[in-house]
Parts: sequence; structure tokens; C-alpha cells
Amino acid sequence: MMPSVDADLIRALADPLRLQIVALLAHETLCTTHLVEETGAKQTNLSNHLKVLREAGVVDTEPCGRFTYYKLRPDVVASLAGQFADLAERARTAADNKRACP
Repeated sequence: MMPSVDADLIRALADPLRLQIVALLAHETLCTTHLVEETGAKQTNLSNHLKVLREAGVVDTEPCGRFTYYKLRPDVVASLAGQFADLAERARTAADNKRACP
């Protein structure tokens, strides 16, 4: 049986810059300018990573004049954490299960 962990979401978070963005957004809602300052990434590179995070449902956008603010969706992060917690619990429960070799 395959683990029920969202592989697409893990891929979206696997990139170090995207993970840094998520960590920053866990503390406050930030615009692209703030994220460029905090990460040191180029605007175009950052925009591409933010698009991946938006499409994965990890962040929401909030227009504010000519700026776009980004905020983390804690429900999505909590869901992924729950999936890993379930996986860990299954591993604890199955620790003594061993399939016999043919």
C-alpha cells in the first residue's frame, strides 16, 4: 500500500528557496519586494517560485495597490503535517510486522 502523503505538495516544498519563502510567510504576510530583500533572490526567480507555491495551494495572494502580498495557508501545511503524523503512527504500529521472504 502506497503512503497517503501528497507527493505534489512535497515537490513544491522540496526546493530550498520555496521552503525559505514558506518559513518567512509563517511569520508574516509579505509582498514580493520584502521576499526579494529577505531571500536575496532575483525578482523573476522569486516570482516563478511563488507561482509554484500558489499552484500547489500553499500560499494565497492579496492585491494591495500595485503590490501583491503573499500569505501562507496554514491549513495546507497542517494537512501535510497530519499526513506525515499518520505515516509515522502506522510505522510505529507495524514495527513488529515482518513479511516472510518466499
